[in-house]
Amino acid sequence: MNNLLQTPHSGYHWDGSSDRFFEGWYYRVTLPELGQTFAFMYSIDDPIGGKTHSGGAAQILGPDDRYLYRIFPDVKGFWGAKSYLGLGHWGKTNLEIPPQLLEPDKFSLNVREGYQATATLNQGFIRDPGTENYCRWNYKIKPIYGWGDPDRDQQSTAGVLSSFQIFEPGWQILMAHGLASGSIDWNGKRYDFTNAPVYSEKNWGRAFPQKWFWFNCNSFNNYSDLALTAGGGKRGVLWWMEEVAMIGIHHQDKFYEFVPWNSQVNWQIQPWGKWEMSAINDDYEVKIAGTTDLPGTPLRAPTESGLIFCCRDTMRGELDLVLRDRAGKTIIADNSYLCGLEVGGGPWEETWINI
Repeated sequence: MNNLLQTPHSGYHWDGSSDRFFEGWYYRVTLPELGQTFAFMYSIDDPIGGKTHSGGAAQILGPDDRYLYRIFPDVKGFWGAKSYLGLGHWGKTNLEIPPQLLEPDKFSLNVREGYQATATLNQGFIRDPGTENYCRWNYKIKPIYGWGDPDRDQQSTAGVLSSFQIFEPGWQILMAHGLASGSIDWNGKRYDFTNAPVYSEKNWGRAFPQKWFWFNCNSFNNYSDLALTAGGGKRGVLWWMEEVAMIGIHHQDKFYEFVPWNSQVNWQIQPWGKWEMSAINDDYEVKIAGTTDLPGTPLRAPTESGLIFCCRDTMRGELDLVLRDRAGKTIIADNSYLCGLEVGGGPWEETWINI
């Protein structure tokens, strides 16, 4: 990978401590011509082992928001690279070496269940023993945008202070936009793709988010070189909680960032079905609106009580995005029907408004 695009926090964060800890990774590939998305979610809890919640898992949100899940209870089968984005978890294998990054062909031959992922590769196989549903995937990734202008040092999503244990949990967009080529076998139906839009992010920490929302889209109707990630939530800051949100847009080698330290960010998020955000700073203003009539799919997320169902997603949300300069000139106006939309935590008894 071009090191210029490696973001802060790409490496594995666990320091060997026995304190409660989790780390999670998210890889998304979108197939615009089919109107479908695959989202791969990997996680490790209490990797020291021997604790109530110790273990790993892989979740996949597949075509039509269908769900597949597999646990990997042996933490010794997990590996994570400290200095770059690299991780994997071996379940069934005939190898007698420590878990590590393998050449894709060697992985396919020798790891009968598990996964491995880097900035340029996502590969694995999992099967639900109860239903026999399965997924096998192997695709290469060409990163285009990390998090920030591509010709400058990449940025921490939560700001420079996220390098310290001030905010819990940490959150980092690893790749706002890239292109993937390879294949995914979903229960016997094979999807082959070339230069499909891809995205990745991660989170980690010793504490857990209480309530959050999220938008993600890098497959728009008019612009091929356009990527949006936005979200907000209640996070721990030392000994108190705060409500924060951000919007990040990459387009034509430029990064438009709306964060609490440079912008006013507002939101109205319904418990399900409608997400609205706006932000303004000295140079630009943006409005985004996500909607869905779909029921969404419950997903597991790390909590103090382990990996449990506590969020709801669709990868087929409708999105409208308008970015203007402060003089009112429209810079970007586009829409999509392949936006990822999520609400998590709670309570979600009424619309969450911050205006």
